[in-house]
Amino acid sequence: MSLTIAPPAGTIRRGRLELFDGFRLELDGAWIEPSAGAQRLLAYLSLQGPAVRAVVAGTLWGDTTESRALGSLRTTMWRVNQAAPGLVLMERGKLALAGFVTVDVTEFGQRAVAALRGAREADLSLPDLRLGELLPGWYEDWVIFERERLRQLRLHSLEATAGQLCARGQYASALDAAFEAVRHEPLRESAHRMVMLIHLAEGNFAEALWEYERFRELLLGQLGVEPSPDLAGLVFGPPSGRAAGQPSRQPSLGHGVGSASQC
Repeated sequence: MSLTIAPPAGTIRRGRLELFDGFRLELDGAWIEPSAGAQRLLAYLSLQGPAVRAVVAGTLWGDTTESRALGSLRTTMWRVNQAAPGLVLMERGKLALAGFVTVDVTEFGQRAVAALRGAREADLSLPDLRLGELLPGWYEDWVIFERERLRQLRLHSLEATAGQLCARGQYASALDAAFEAVRHEPLRESAHRMVMLIHLAEGNFAEALWEYERFRELLLGQLGVEPSPDLAGLVFGPPSGRAAGQPSRQPSLGHGVGSASQC
């Protein structure tokens, strides 16, 4: 682990830990590269929060005995705090990441939850929801679980943001968010539904129909199944009186075509 000189007494320490698209650690303006064990310790504490020593050791060094795992944890903590004093603390009997360290995953989670709760227009920032994959190349169970949790949170947040922007009549930005959700998960029906709803809110029935047909072709090709009847109903109308997968003569006006209320 690269050594970092501790700042003078009284200096406010600043730290930044980034876990999307790889591990990066910044302390007082300098980027450092911890050892693999230190990276996993810091990543675990940032994702899981404070944890007792035995749990941390058992999770990160679960392929050995408890005593050896605890020994590995002690060694890793010593190396971390030699290079960056105070980076890992003991709080109320638990190990914790120092409070002066900001974490991109934590910030993303706060923004995503705000979007799901209906953030104000000034709070909606699509680039904030375009972060990359959590710790690519890490295959520990606790990383895989968090990666999937964050992926789902991002998708729901993108759809929620798209719906909020559409309801405000900001159709271009709404489509940008909806297509970002489609890009992340091409087989996700709710993402395609949002794209179609935005097109319908703008009065672009042909665009909504083309989006449905593109999704239907993809779904049939990949999974051999049709989109849900509810999705088809957005552009085809009620299923009665028409063959499955065939459009009705006119768009389904009952769904509010041409109105922001469609979203």
